[in-house]
Amino acid sequence: MVKVIASSLRKGNVVDKDGKLYVILFAENIHPGKGTPVTQLDMRRIGDGVKVSERYRTTEQVERAYVEEREHTFLYADGEGYHFMNPETYDQVAVSEAVVGDAAPYLQEGMPVQVSQFNGVAIALVLPQRATFEVVETEPTTKGQTASSSYKPAVLSNGVRTTVPPHIAPGTRVVVMTADGAYVERAKD
Repeated sequence: MVKVIASSLRKGNVVDKDGKLYVILFAENIHPGKGTPVTQLDMRRIGDGVKVSERYRTTEQVERAYVEEREHTFLYADGEGYHFMNPETYDQVAVSEAVVGDAAPYLQEGMPVQVSQFNGVAIALVLPQRATFEVVETEPTTKGQTASSSYKPAVLSNGVRTTVPPHIAPGTRVVVMTADGAYVERAKD
């Protein structure tokens, strides 16, 4: 265990609180106009999956657990969970649905993913910031609508709903952020 200041904690880090280990799902540093800056952490207890929310002063010391972080390649998903392979050793790791969480629709076969393990158990994963998907459904383009900066709803090939510029038609491949599914650009392939 290493003591670090709360403001340095990020998503995927593991902290020790009262002898129990928690993985950070969301970390935000809040600097109010008046008062002390704080770090808001949303965490999941590794033992039983209970979610908690904590607030620390940004300079407060927090115990961070040593976690092994390695790049793995996503292989497939089945009833046992999501399967990843270490490209160096070819060892496979099964990750539960609870750990994958909201990232599941963005996983693509062969995608490089950062898997965090503690004592040989996968506890968190970090996807690449962007992924490419095909638009399968969207409203038709209306003439003259392309000049405005409005966006229209669309459904991607992974089932995620997002908004895209008016000129994007079904069948177009687009790049989206894996954090929230927001449209970035048209794919260059």
